[in-house]
Order: sequence, then C-alpha cells, then structure tokens
Amino acid sequence: MRILIGAEPGAEADETRLEELYAVPSRPWVRVNMVGTVDGSATGEGGVTGSINNEADHRVFDLLRRQADVVVVGAGTARAEGYTPLDRPLVLVSRRGEVPPRLRGAEPGRVLMATCEHAEHLAEARELLGEEHVLVVGSHRVDLPALRAALVARGWDGILCEGGPHLLRDLLAEGVADELCSTTVPVLVAGEHPRITAGPPVGVPLELHTLLEEDGTLLARWFVRR
Repeated sequence: MRILIGAEPGAEADETRLEELYAVPSRPWVRVNMVGTVDGSATGEGGVTGSINNEADHRVFDLLRRQADVVVVGAGTARAEGYTPLDRPLVLVSRRGEVPPRLRGAEPGRVLMATCEHAEHLAEARELLGEEHVLVVGSHRVDLPALRAALVARGWDGILCEGGPHLLRDLLAEGVADELCSTTVPVLVAGEHPRITAGPPVGVPLELHTLLEEDGTLLARWFVRR
C-alpha cells in the first residue's frame, strides 16, 4: 500500500506503518468507516458492501476494528450485512430497539442496544441483552451526542462507527463524528444504490489527512473541520 498524501509520500506502508498512519490524534474520538465505488455507490449486488469491498479495504477495516474500543452500527445495517458478535463490544443504534436475529443470544455485554424511550421493542431488547446493556438516550429518537457521552463514560473513548448511510449523516449533522475513513474501490456499478450518506442535506467541511493507494483502490482519512 503506497502513501500518496501524509507522512513519507511515495513510501510503502507495512502493517506497523499503517498502525501509525491510522492512529487517532486524541481521545475521545469518533471515526466512521465507509466504502464506496467510483460512481458513488455504497453497495453493490444484493445491496451489501461485501459485493464491492476488496483486500485493501479489508486490511484497513480490520485495522480500524483492532484500534477501536467499541464498534457502533445501525441495526438495519447490522441486519443487512449479517453481523455476528465481535471480539469487542458492538453497539446497535435503533429507534425501534429491535435486535437483529444473528445478534440475539450473544454473551452478555458483547452486544448493546442504543435506543430511545418510546422504542417499540425496548422491553424485548432489555430481555434479550440485559437491562444494563440497553442504553436509552433520547425520547423519540436516538440522541447521538448523549450516546457518545454514555460510551465514553463506560471507558470506550475510541469509537468506530461502521454506518450505515443514515447514521453517518446524523453523526455529521449533530457534530458527533470526528473523522471519516473512506475507501473508494475502482469499480462502477450503476443501478439504484445508496450513497455513503443518506437523509436531509448537510454541509460538513472535511480536511484530507491521509491518502493511500493499492491497485487503484484509494483509502482516505478525512477529519471533520470544527
């Protein structure tokens, strides 16, 4: 993997160098990791990212998970992508509070739910995950700044979000995200697919921190300008 922008442009980045290139500058820190095609699609065939990501993307994807204290993902994305429990806490974000089938029965504390007071499936989530693993943040919608504060209070100040597009949009709109890690794979898919953000318009300026390349795949770190 070649460094295009960042420390030592033109140099090759081995695993140790990648760890350094993706180190967070401070904590608490919320980074979001997303993949897309050259023509802007966040998914490919079947409506999942697995049909567009590649070895370079997987390499950074795995690295970001290793660096994180906790992984946050929208419940709909977790359901569509077939998430199973991870080797670190996984927090589902859902206004309805519904736990995806493949995440039910997880070891206590490995899967948490972030939802709101009026969630349709709040009682069920508490029964499945344990009341202490259901974070009620907000009344009719999930309060993302409050969620960030709740995770930090538990000692998880390295927060990685893996989407989906609506959650990324809301994290940006509410000033919660500090960084976007984006992978652009060298493929065109056409069709009707979501972008990496979805929802009402936002205007969030970004600053390019690092840009890497491998076989045409571009991997970037974008910092949110405050």
